[in-house]
Amino acid sequence: MSQQDNFIGGFLLGTLVGGVVGGIAGVLVSSRLPNDATESEAEVDSDPSQHNTNRPFQLPTERSIEIARQSLEDKIAQLNNAIDDVRAQLSTVNARPASSNGDKVIQD
Repeated sequence: MSQQDNFIGGFLLGTLVGGVVGGIAGVLVSSRLPNDATESEAEVDSDPSQHNTNRPFQLPTERSIEIARQSLEDKIAQLNNAIDDVRAQLSTVNARPASSNGDKVIQD
């Protein structure tokens, strides 16, 4: 029973310490976020003087989302082409006639 009590006590202590450390980290991170993070993107885009260059990140705009979507579609098309090329290469390898030593090639 002694080991079980030590485990429960250690678990509870670790949970408590983890919660305190996590809470402090959350407060520190949130204090570094800009106060105007909830500002609408339409207002920011309409007035360039409101752009804050010290922001650690910028909220995505419709234009940036569209650019990212098109980029992903291009990458997917490239992957599909690569898959098709590999599939074509594998089909020519599998369709090869019997080898010179008399072994037969088994096709799927």
